[in-house]
Amino acid sequence: MPAKRNVKKTVKRLLRGALMALLMVSLLQFDLMVPPAQAVTQAEIDQLKNNAGALSGEKKDLQTQIDALKNDKDDAIEKKTLLDRQSEVIRKEITNVEAQIAAYEELIAQTKRELAETEEREEEQYALFCKRVRAMEENGTVSYWSVLFNATDFSDLLSRLDFVSEIMEYDQGVIDTLKQLRAAIDTKKADLEGQLADQEAARDDLKAKKAELDRQVAEAAALVAEIQKNEEAAKALLAAKEAEERRIQQKIKDMEAELAASLAPASVGGYIWPQNVSKRITSPMGSRNTGIPGASTNHKGVDIGGVGYTTSVLATKAGVVIISERSSSYGEYVVISHGAGNSTTYAHMSQRKVKVGQTVKQGQVIGITGSTGISSGPHLHYEIVENNVRVDPLKYLPGYIKAW
Repeated sequence: MPAKRNVKKTVKRLLRGALMALLMVSLLQFDLMVPPAQAVTQAEIDQLKNNAGALSGEKKDLQTQIDALKNDKDDAIEKKTLLDRQSEVIRKEITNVEAQIAAYEELIAQTKRELAETEEREEEQYALFCKRVRAMEENGTVSYWSVLFNATDFSDLLSRLDFVSEIMEYDQGVIDTLKQLRAAIDTKKADLEGQLADQEAARDDLKAKKAELDRQVAEAAALVAEIQKNEEAAKALLAAKEAEERRIQQKIKDMEAELAASLAPASVGGYIWPQNVSKRITSPMGSRNTGIPGASTNHKGVDIGGVGYTTSVLATKAGVVIISERSSSYGEYVVISHGAGNSTTYAHMSQRKVKVGQTVKQGQVIGITGSTGISSGPHLHYEIVENNVRVDPLKYLPGYIKAW
């Protein structure tokens, strides 16, 4: 009898060990399948939103300054500059929202992958639970009560109670894991729903900001047109523009003088078109009628039309950026030195993509076309200086179309 009882104890220990091992495997499966760290997090998107808030504040500050100049015609140039700066902020807002949308796109894809993986783990865990039930049926242990009622004595009953407790602990572990997986699935679904809603809101915001930018650009163009209708204001504007152009030319000479020792000897020619969208020349170099009675101007370069607010401006020749700034006349402009006495200027851009001191290759993007500064429509103003003298860019622009 004692030998038989020892065999029973041994069998119980083996069964308990097997059941606990199954439980550990089940839990390990759950832990090991935790999804990897996200490539994009909600915190990163929240940071973009914080940046958007800062841009919104900057835009409001500029609007306050614009409103203060609203009825002052003498400050028309400053108002145009402020409108250009505000447009620049709106473009940054657009870039920010586009980054949010792209981040949501990636985050949504990640959440969908994680949801699918969690649902797959739930199916596996449920299959494990069903397998456990079938095993109990086959072993005749479906009812815990049958195990207890078959006890031979009180000591055996206590032993059986201990055994049943461990079986129940394993079954409860399986059930708890199923509950955890279901909770995880519900959370992922809620996250996904929220992310899709936020992305849609960002898309609506993007549409609104693009419309706002269109209104801002139209207001700036209307301001220049209004000034040009007023003969006195137009002449004052022209005088200010020419003074600004002289300042810029002097700055180019001063910058080249500073860099003279480091600049390579200039070579004539070798330019490419400063953009690859249009070959329409809307205004040539030289004397031109401004449309203002008694006023004309000597155009320092050529204007390339047929571009909008998204065309890339290219360095027409390799060199070093010596000026990259905003001007009331040239708007957002860049000057590249190609050697002592040789430079190119790119003006009225909506954005600058290079900094002073930066070395650029021929064809490298240095900005985006626009209508900043004294300009009533999108175009690129382009100048070439060789041997310290401006030359007509048209001789280096093959296939240009006369549109003036």
